[in-house]
Amino acid sequence: MTYLTSFGNFGRDAYAWVAQDKGYFREAGLEVDIKPGAGSGDSIAKIEASTAMFAPVDMTGLLLARGKGGARGIVAVAAIQQRTMAAIIALEGNKISAPRDLEGKTLADTPGSAVRNLFPTYAKLAGIDASKVTWVNGAPANLIGLLASGTVAGIGQFVVGRPTVEAAAKGRKAVVLPYSDVISDLYGNVLVTSTKIAKDDPDTVRRFSQALTKALVYAIDHPDEAGQILQKNVPSAAAAPAAAEIKLMAGFVRPAGGSVGALDTARLARCIATLSGAGAIPAGLTPEQVVDTNLVKGS
Repeated sequence: MTYLTSFGNFGRDAYAWVAQDKGYFREAGLEVDIKPGAGSGDSIAKIEASTAMFAPVDMTGLLLARGKGGARGIVAVAAIQQRTMAAIIALEGNKISAPRDLEGKTLADTPGSAVRNLFPTYAKLAGIDASKVTWVNGAPANLIGLLASGTVAGIGQFVVGRPTVEAAAKGRKAVVLPYSDVISDLYGNVLVTSTKIAKDDPDTVRRFSQALTKALVYAIDHPDEAGQILQKNVPSAAAAPAAAEIKLMAGFVRPAGGSVGALDTARLARCIATLSGAGAIPAGLTPEQVVDTNLVKGS
């Protein structure tokens, strides 16, 4: 089976390689081929086309796609991050320190990125004019280089990308504008599969989800080792920045008073209401349309 990472091969996705390296997939009777993903939109398309079986995608990106009539063959089965890590990252000297400073600037991201697709909602709630921000396309592996070279003023990223950005920027500090500052109740990445697989083979889904969640816990408990495991499997990924990303991600993974991987449908309903109220999705979408409540752990 094919598993897509959320976005390239960064520290935030090292837990998949931990599951492979530590034998968690093997112990669950699974043979997994890990491939770099290119953002939520691309992963959703590949799962619906049956060219991949599992991937972490941004929950808000999934809701936006579903609200537009897409992603009907996709269902979430576990949470990866309990809070959204979506953000715009710039560098000191780019004259960006608050959302209002994004007007008149050029930003880069992949077309299917949840950060980019959620930007109009972020802009509306932050009180800025999204039409005054220019977006250009960039591949996952090239985004940080575009920022470091000065080609663009900012990029769509996760907040945990700060260490990797600063390593590439060679001394310049990153400026991070988290979406969670203006949009509450949003989940981050969730593990998804196709509705067909969830219905026809729930046992495989449970075994995969449990193995991946076990590796996620191990990675945030042992970030330095997880970074080394990532570099061993993906030589182009440096261990130190990867470990720094994992350390930053830990606070987004463990829910207060809940278990890793849990999804709360009541909270998701509030998230849907926020997006609907902002005009990002039409009314009528329910948590049960995007979450398999028979497979997911409650909070």
